[in-house]
Amino acid sequence: MTLDPALVKAFAPTGTLRASINLGNPILANRDPVSGQPFGVSIDLAQAFAGHLGTPLELVVFDTAGQSVEAVSDEHADFGFFAVDPKRGEKIAFTAPYVLIEGFYLVRDDSPIRTNAQVDDARNRVAVGKGSAYDLFLTRELKATEIVRAPSSPTVVQTFLEQNLEVAAGVKQQLEADAAKAGGLRLLDERFMVIRQAMGVPKSRGEQAAALLRAFVEAMKRSGWVADALARHGIQGASVASLE
Repeated sequence: MTLDPALVKAFAPTGTLRASINLGNPILANRDPVSGQPFGVSIDLAQAFAGHLGTPLELVVFDTAGQSVEAVSDEHADFGFFAVDPKRGEKIAFTAPYVLIEGFYLVRDDSPIRTNAQVDDARNRVAVGKGSAYDLFLTRELKATEIVRAPSSPTVVQTFLEQNLEVAAGVKQQLEADAAKAGGLRLLDERFMVIRQAMGVPKSRGEQAAALLRAFVEAMKRSGWVADALARHGIQGASVASLE
């Protein structure tokens, strides 16, 4: 299908499509320890979308979700991969989600906290990644608990341990991996939220651009491409979102 050149230019005004990549979510993006190059489902999707538009691709890589969101909001990148959140939606037009990711709480083995409901207590402090979807969600939802913001999502458990906090919150798989390394930690039995991971474009690029990105995501889900990408990268605990 030949796309309207004006629509392609709306997405890539510099001639190169700039994708904002967040390495703070290890389910979707990581950096190869040998080559240093980013890889993962987000990168594969970015490459596929650039191919759809017929443009060169540039990866603009960040360590945190907050930085990645800011790059797209400020149009230093042309699109990105984010958890859907109303605050972020002020400047970014989101697609429907393509992947669902679970958020969990982590505590020490000897913690008296056994349920999610017990977390929201003035005696507790919760570590979250600064600017992450968990930060935004828990800032709205927790009424009594103090939120302590780690520099990034991958440093949440480190912050939790170093500051002797009561709870850590984040991506289930990241917490499980960190708990296995540290020992003496456990996840609570149920998730506290589901992250609706979507693609997004600055609202200033126009409704036609947003509609094109939404249609692309639906096509990738419908064709089985997203499921194949999760399997190809060995991702466990994330599921393909339903079609809109």
